[in-house]
Amino acid sequence: MHYNCLIVDDEIELAKMTAEYFRMFDVSTEYVDSAASCLTFFEEGNTTDLVLLDINLGDGSGFDVCKKLREDMQLPILFISARQSDDDVLIALSIGGDDYIKKPYSLSILLAKVKVNLKRIAQMKEATTSGDAASASDNGDEGASPSKDFIMDYPTMSVIIKGNSIPLKAKEYALLNCLYQYKGTIVKKEVLFDEVWGDTFFSDSTLNVHIRKLREKIEENPNEPKLIKTVWGTGYILELS
Repeated sequence: MHYNCLIVDDEIELAKMTAEYFRMFDVSTEYVDSAASCLTFFEEGNTTDLVLLDINLGDGSGFDVCKKLREDMQLPILFISARQSDDDVLIALSIGGDDYIKKPYSLSILLAKVKVNLKRIAQMKEATTSGDAASASDNGDEGASPSKDFIMDYPTMSVIIKGNSIPLKAKEYALLNCLYQYKGTIVKKEVLFDEVWGDTFFSDSTLNVHIRKLREKIEENPNEPKLIKTVWGTGYILELS
């Protein structure tokens, strides 16, 4: 069965209340209370658009669950945790988390973040469909243009650069896709926060971590980037020559 959201949290009453609240706003949601039951959810053939994942689970760590899920899938993983340290946030983001929401959270704000991600997923699917149609109409063209050497591929959550497919995590894909939509122009940090994370209350370190991860994957030399360039004090620009 497919759901919009899977909640993984050993605080059962909180998970149940959150799931019921989401359903009131037409976000189909299921919840499980352990690391093992999360993995079983997917092993049984269920799917979801995104995961809300607690760190402290009764039978394991949400960090380990995130690493396991990242072996096979690139769906958005949003950590929800009472752990407040910056180290926990950085670990969560560096191992594949797309967001970090601290408990106690507001149900309305959490729902807003989830809906932003769901809307972005729908937009990326639509953009990919449009891009496929455009590519089909260009099949007779000779030579290779920069756009054909750099293709955003939503179905595989990857970017194809000069024929090489590079898998990305969900937030990395969203960030690169945003830069791609404005390629050749400066994208301010505020725009990236708004379009990729859904609000402007993230620190620069969150953005910097994701930019660094992207560069490590797509740049020949991440220390001397030629694709994603920093415009100091302003934002970033994706240059496709």
